[in-house]
Amino acid sequence: MQLRWFSTVALVLFASTATAAAQTPTRLGVFKDWTAYAYTDGRGKVCYAASQPKDTEPKNVNRDPIFFMVSTRPADRVSNEVSVLIGYPLKQDSKVSVDIDGKTFVMFTKDDGAWVENVNEESVLVAALRAGSRMVVKGTSRRGTNTVDYYSLSGISAALDSVAKACQ
Repeated sequence: MQLRWFSTVALVLFASTATAAAQTPTRLGVFKDWTAYAYTDGRGKVCYAASQPKDTEPKNVNRDPIFFMVSTRPADRVSNEVSVLIGYPLKQDSKVSVDIDGKTFVMFTKDDGAWVENVNEESVLVAALRAGSRMVVKGTSRRGTNTVDYYSLSGISAALDSVAKACQ
């Protein structure tokens, strides 16, 4: 779990800022509402598809950038790892729910991130992403604020195909 959290934080840092010590990711392509990226770190190549919500509720909540990501790290034997950076510290021991066209998945939380609770369901979630049209992500902040993020899944299949090709 700790490795997943650090991996997701690293992906967002690479996607949003570049530092002198960090290598900037290469954008593999923009696929409608999803973008695919790749970079190489000390362990090898890392590739991921990322998107931001089209809409969020409530509107008056101050949040950091929000990302839904699917990442692949061949050196760690990780393929299609799903994660969310929700933009605020999550309530301790809370869960995040991901609804894709009526199919719900539960994610465990740490700080401002969430990952698939049952790793065996990760491939089912990725298949639902590919087949779906709309995703709704719900979480609860440490302050008790419930948020809802609405994502388009338009372009996710092409973005994931690009990630798979770049990180084979």
